[in-house]
Amino acid sequence: MTIDSNPLSDLISAGMPDGVIRVETHPRTANTALVVDKVRSVYPHQQIYGEFCPVQGYVDAPPDELYEWLADSRSLEEWTYSTRGLVATEEPGLWVGYDRLNTDTEIYVRTVANPAAMTVDYHCAWDQGRHLWMIYLMRVVDAQLVLNKPGSVVLWNNCRHPFYDENPYPEAAPPERAEWVGDLWDMFWAGHQIELENLTAIAEHRHGHGLPLTPEWMRA
Repeated sequence: MTIDSNPLSDLISAGMPDGVIRVETHPRTANTALVVDKVRSVYPHQQIYGEFCPVQGYVDAPPDELYEWLADSRSLEEWTYSTRGLVATEEPGLWVGYDRLNTDTEIYVRTVANPAAMTVDYHCAWDQGRHLWMIYLMRVVDAQLVLNKPGSVVLWNNCRHPFYDENPYPEAAPPERAEWVGDLWDMFWAGHQIELENLTAIAEHRHGHGLPLTPEWMRA
């Protein structure tokens, strides 16, 4: 079957800048060659995790309950490796605790959640709470929609903000601390993978034992 040229498609193609690859400009054979050229058996760490740090996984627990648990900032004390001691500040919605990766390092957290989209974004920063530039972007997806089985899919991404390369607020840092959070960027994926496995283990344990995902002390 021959498909006649579509005038609208021709018009769209005519307005495209150089370098845009569409079926109108690159037949499948040409595009396949480009795709194969991009596939590697081994990828440099910097190429994969240089600007963004994605982790994702399946959780055998209901998505609505998982979202409600994660949407509470205090859940970070349960599933993260080192965020502890969160207490509410005088500013509504802003919490402060300690990142125990380092001695005396305060971490500030504000959780921005959207129940309709089940997105949970943790806006964080070391040392000060005026500018929460470390953004942990999370989304809970109903696994029935994407994997055709009950449960949840968690998508988590971080963007490499320029402040990871240099502390913008050195005056707020504890004087004895030599390490900056950006020094750890190359280990973010591995560290976040461990934390996602923590999240999964806790949620699946509670769901498997008929317990609410959000513990009583957080619901009180």
